[in-house]
Amino acid sequence: MSARLLLPAAGGGLRPYTHRAAPAAFLAADAGAAPAASRTVFAAAHVVADPYADTTPDGPAALDWDATLAFRRHLWARGLGVAEAMDTAQRGMGLDWAGAAELIRRSAAEARAVGGRIACGVGTDQLAPGARSLAEVRAAYEEQLALVEETGAQAILMASRALAAAADGPDAYRETYAHLLRQADRPVILHWLGPMFDPALDGYWGSTDLDAATATFLDVIADHPDKVDGIKISLLDAGREIAVRRRLPDGVRCYTGDDFHYPELVAGDEQGFSHALLGIFDPLAPLAAAALRVLDTGDVEGFRELLDPSVELSRHLFEAPTRFYKTGVVLLAWLAGHQDHFAMAGHQQSARSLPHLARAYELADTLGLFPDPGLAAARMRSLLAVYGVEQ
Repeated sequence: MSARLLLPAAGGGLRPYTHRAAPAAFLAADAGAAPAASRTVFAAAHVVADPYADTTPDGPAALDWDATLAFRRHLWARGLGVAEAMDTAQRGMGLDWAGAAELIRRSAAEARAVGGRIACGVGTDQLAPGARSLAEVRAAYEEQLALVEETGAQAILMASRALAAAADGPDAYRETYAHLLRQADRPVILHWLGPMFDPALDGYWGSTDLDAATATFLDVIADHPDKVDGIKISLLDAGREIAVRRRLPDGVRCYTGDDFHYPELVAGDEQGFSHALLGIFDPLAPLAAAALRVLDTGDVEGFRELLDPSVELSRHLFEAPTRFYKTGVVLLAWLAGHQDHFAMAGHQQSARSLPHLARAYELADTLGLFPDPGLAAARMRSLLAVYGVEQ
């Protein structure tokens, strides 16, 4: 089959594109790599929908468990940890709590079987929409925290839409998180997800003023440093992350969730660095693993040379409206051969335009991310054909 495709052009119409003949060298590295020694790194993993299930956008998701767990084994084999049941797994956008609970149980069991590191999201999404009391919010958090800890996984206390709606100021956040941290059996990761990822979280920590919200966030950590393994900040603001990172108590990690500035934040500066918990490391797993192995040798320049070119793809996938980045992530998993279809929980495969998807394919192919560029091109042709593009 020809290496040439017709892709949507920026100004309309079509333009020719010739795909790579071979994958990048980093894909040839043997699987089974040890985790990075210099950084703790999690990839927030997507879920694989069951394309044969008769689901609706508003109904519970049906997952292909074999493919979903196989992808997690792919991440562990590259030496990455798995951040499970997070927003990348479509929590609140196709995956309900019942599905997330089963995902946590299955993935935690798989992690034990292969010796992989796993941390799982704890939220309040079992609560039906509507006004809720702070007591109800705490009880929902407690239920999910208990389940995660029963599996032996580390807990990630996710930002809660219900808490954002119920809280009447910073003290509600301080009291809720203090209550949960006192109950946690082991140190947790605190997750601050910005409104660009979920508009319902605007004003989290009790204020739309980010300086005031940051002060409350840091108060919670300072009051319970022994119960906080680290924090994940997803505000797409590198300067704010660095400022917060420098104010953390000793022993509390900063896990970057900044999918726009991750190379510089993980590389760090003379005053410290960030670890990582990133959705973009789902499609970038082999490249990220290769770059981290270079960083382990102390070669920061080599690390940046490998990882910096991926930022254009990441910024494209996470462009506004950012909450739909999952569509591009799943597209790339399909094109790379990790799953057999481009169906998503909640039918979110339709959330991005054809030009957006075509550009994601081109950027990923240019990076050499596809193990079989010919397969990726053939699958991209089939998608283009659905939209009426004749090759």
